[in-house]
Amino acid sequence: MTTTGTGLDQAIESMQNDLVETLKGWLRIPSLKAPVSAPNAPFGPDIRRMLDLTLADATRLGFSPRDIDGYAADMEIGQGEETVAVLAHLDVVPAGEGWHTPPFEPVVKDGKLYARGVVDNKGPSVAAMFAMKAIRDAGIPLKKKVRLVLGCDEESGWADIAYYKEHIGLPNVGFSPDAGYPLINTEKGICRLILELALPEEGVAPFPIRAIHSGERANVIPSAAVAELGGDFQTIQCKAIAFAKKTSDAASYPIQIEPIEGGAQVTVGGVGGHASMPELGKNAAARLLQLLAALEAGGKSRPAIALLAKAIGGDTDGTGFGIAGSDGVSGPLTINLGILTLAEGKLTATFDVRYPVLFSEEQIVRFVTMRTEEAGFTVRTGHGNPPHHVPETRPVVRALLSAYEKVTGLPPSTMAIGGGTYARAMGEAVAFGSVFPDEEALAHQADEYMALDRLFLNTRIIAHAIVALAGE
Repeated sequence: MTTTGTGLDQAIESMQNDLVETLKGWLRIPSLKAPVSAPNAPFGPDIRRMLDLTLADATRLGFSPRDIDGYAADMEIGQGEETVAVLAHLDVVPAGEGWHTPPFEPVVKDGKLYARGVVDNKGPSVAAMFAMKAIRDAGIPLKKKVRLVLGCDEESGWADIAYYKEHIGLPNVGFSPDAGYPLINTEKGICRLILELALPEEGVAPFPIRAIHSGERANVIPSAAVAELGGDFQTIQCKAIAFAKKTSDAASYPIQIEPIEGGAQVTVGGVGGHASMPELGKNAAARLLQLLAALEAGGKSRPAIALLAKAIGGDTDGTGFGIAGSDGVSGPLTINLGILTLAEGKLTATFDVRYPVLFSEEQIVRFVTMRTEEAGFTVRTGHGNPPHHVPETRPVVRALLSAYEKVTGLPPSTMAIGGGTYARAMGEAVAFGSVFPDEEALAHQADEYMALDRLFLNTRIIAHAIVALAGE
């Protein structure tokens, strides 16, 4: 290893305790977007607290951070006319169900740090900040500026990056440590589909549906789904049990039935996860639709429930909506039913679709509309992003893969993902880290954790990557 590498690695090793304690402080703040904003707190009070702590820690570490009006924070090292960006985020998704440790009280167990956001994306954010400090402390000269941008709305709508680009501007080159290694140079397009059906009256039915609730975010696989049904409790219970017995994977979807006045509350469990990999979870909302269809529940809502159950019940590739497909660059389309509600006379289903580079949002909307308009659904789109691809021949890809191979000794390669990172906000940026090829993807799941040795390894890789991109 070179002298520069040795000094850099020693600097990182000397600050490991501070790195972990800083990260624990960040993890204790439930930085969830709130519907109520305030001056300098556009995403609510908890994210404002998160931003304040970030600014204080950055100042303590010797940076001169900027508060971008509550939308983001940034800090820089190096000098020169060109700038390389490292983009990460401070907001998290809701904790969800199924945790064995308090999601917002970090716990170290067997060398692993457990908490919501430790992987996605506070661990890599802290690692990037300490990597920059290590470069500075080791006295490594940089011929370019390096700017760490920490956004606050990555999980919800990217209003932070839109604001940052308008008021500050982003460099063209950089990376986001918010996915996996070795390197992601292709990200599928993201389309949020919102299907709505007005049902002012449910009508007469053996099992009218009074309410449905499942999911909080489109980009999270719901781990629980609840429906309130009218009708005879014993009959509903018997039919639900019969449905469960007919399915081979019933153990993955536990069903709980409780009596309520004039009916039953049915709760279906599942396994949460990230919407970009819906095949790895167990979608409780999709299974609830199958159960309701099997019960022939609903009055005027019954045809819509049956349609959705058939279209998405056990489907994660879009076959049920006629949108399945793939290409050689980015792989197959995926679809996740993230939010399902029936309330105040409206049935709403919100889907997260990750589509290949050669597809378009317009195609997807057209096909889904054709499949659902007969049942009365209207289809509209929410937050989305087009596909992003940086060829393997570009200097940023070569430099980052070289740094990865140098630090880990592992073979470098590129890959495509369904996840969406801030990399797509810049022309020549890629996703680089933080999950290693032999690790389970735990973003958006219960018991999210990062091994401490991998946290330190991430810090080394990010530091060497920055030097590869901006050093002499």
